[in-house]
Amino acid sequence: MSLARRAALRASRTKPVFTTVQTRAGSSSAHDDHHHEADTAQYPPESFATPFWRNVLLLSIGTVLAVKYAPEANEDAYLTRWIAMYKPSADTWLERNAMHTANQREKASETQLVQDAMKPAVHRFRYPQSMTQASPFVIGVGQDVDMASVVPKQNHDNAFASS
Repeated sequence: MSLARRAALRASRTKPVFTTVQTRAGSSSAHDDHHHEADTAQYPPESFATPFWRNVLLLSIGTVLAVKYAPEANEDAYLTRWIAMYKPSADTWLERNAMHTANQREKASETQLVQDAMKPAVHRFRYPQSMTQASPFVIGVGQDVDMASVVPKQNHDNAFASS
């Protein structure tokens, strides 16, 4: 029974698709424009003396002056001429580069000389007694060498000591 009651309640709440009564917006309470306060604000008079037009005038004068006094396309700008006045010439740079290259070559040759330097080769005997250890027999005429004044260098001798 409650289901039937609920369905009947829903059917009574639905609105009809088309209404037969037409309403006009002008005759409703929403159309009430003559019962409010009138605009009493004082607006400044419009003229060309406002900051916007002053800025437009200054910008146009500045543009005309910039076009009139700007350098020609073939001329350098003022800043470029000022920098060129204090910049050394190309010949100065060529001289400096040539001097630098000569100095670097000299330093490179000195460095290479030091890096390629080697101690003189010294042949040392590990067993110096072998020079005097020979058989006195079976030596032909003229094949015997006098080794009495020869002093072989050994590992403990200084290579640069003068003898």
